[in-house]
Amino acid sequence: MITSPPRSSHRRTEHAPAASSPYLDLSRAEWSALRDKTPLPLTAEEVEQLRGLGDVIDLDEVRDIYLPLSRLLNLYVGATGQLRGALNTFLGDTANGHGTQSGTPFVIGVAGSVAVGKSTVARLLQALLARWPEHPRVELVTTDGFLYPMEELKRRGLMSRKGFPESYDRRALTRFVADIKAGKDEVTAPVYSHLIYDIVPGERLTVRRPDILIVEGLNVLQPALPGQDGRTRVGLADYFDFSVYVDARPEDIERWYLNRFRKLRDTAFQNPFSFFRKYTQVSEEEALDYARTMWRTINKPNLLENVAPTRGRANLVIRKGPDHKVQRLSLRKL
Repeated sequence: MITSPPRSSHRRTEHAPAASSPYLDLSRAEWSALRDKTPLPLTAEEVEQLRGLGDVIDLDEVRDIYLPLSRLLNLYVGATGQLRGALNTFLGDTANGHGTQSGTPFVIGVAGSVAVGKSTVARLLQALLARWPEHPRVELVTTDGFLYPMEELKRRGLMSRKGFPESYDRRALTRFVADIKAGKDEVTAPVYSHLIYDIVPGERLTVRRPDILIVEGLNVLQPALPGQDGRTRVGLADYFDFSVYVDARPEDIERWYLNRFRKLRDTAFQNPFSFFRKYTQVSEEEALDYARTMWRTINKPNLLENVAPTRGRANLVIRKGPDHKVQRLSLRKL
């Protein structure tokens, strides 16, 4: 059984975490102090470009939360290289010459609910980690590209469960990350468009031997389902070297989701090619009624049934308060 960190630290009285917890519970101030003397490489303009719609992240948030995380991840990457060197020393010259392990990408998973801000977290990590001289090539891939195309979702009766684990081609997604982790020179993935709400026919994203790969998505921390023969299979999260879960109370996420929908209605949905353009041609209240129904019937059930239960698998849980600001963090002990 997976032991999860406390789900909502802002609901409880602050006290030292139980000795049996696999996590170190840190306040924002305690975490911020761990950045040491790491310089801030991003400007306010760059943060603005990386920020998702509805997110309130600013330079102070980057300095307090994501700069220490980039330092921690840089240390992890270095330690992984040292561990690989120790393994090579142990293996020495094997009989067939295949024992020595060459460097492979460090893979980071970023999980969390719709509208919680995980895409902003992933983009910030990509920008910050690429500024470290040890690993300048940092690629970011979202799992949206591995959703089944709309026609396939319709054929399977899954249009009302888009975003649930079964709406993804999980085998292709796992194979994609496995190939990158194996050090293949070039690996491609489908491309998803939020404008048309579908996979873009004939378009592929190409990833070429990155130093670090960030994989962002709702269900990236889910364990693999057993095969038809009952055997345990390798899952996507088995390829992660580090994972982050972005957490908040469901009622706060719902409010952020509705606010984002309202802003999209005034911006991206106005595009004539937008799948959601029809919601710009009705009253705001009618459009928001649709958004509330989407939250109640799809996004919230998916969060409670599939996404939130994976929180305890993460190396780091980032907890946001009602204002979208990070309040506490839980770091898994080694």
